[in-house]
Amino acid sequence: MNGTYPLKDTGAWKMFTMVSFGIACAMMAGGIYFLEASFAAKGFYAMAALMLVHTSISITKTMRDAEEAGRFINKLEDAKTEKLLMDMHRKDDL
Repeated sequence: MNGTYPLKDTGAWKMFTMVSFGIACAMMAGGIYFLEASFAAKGFYAMAALMLVHTSISITKTMRDAEEAGRFINKLEDAKTEKLLMDMHRKDDL
């Protein structure tokens, strides 16, 4: 990261991730549907798959939020350091 502006994802990358997610969901649903097991077992696997997707999204968001908070704290620290250096520079000029 260069610090001046955040990097943005390309449209192709966003499309790739959405299509990949859709294919993975369809494959999981198909696999559960065609599984030779009782309805209760299929329900268990379906709930587990939904929870896996939910927790994956949650952990990704949590990690992204922590990264953004770290960047904000670093910006605050840099601003404090810059202010301190400017104050010291002004005192030296007097």
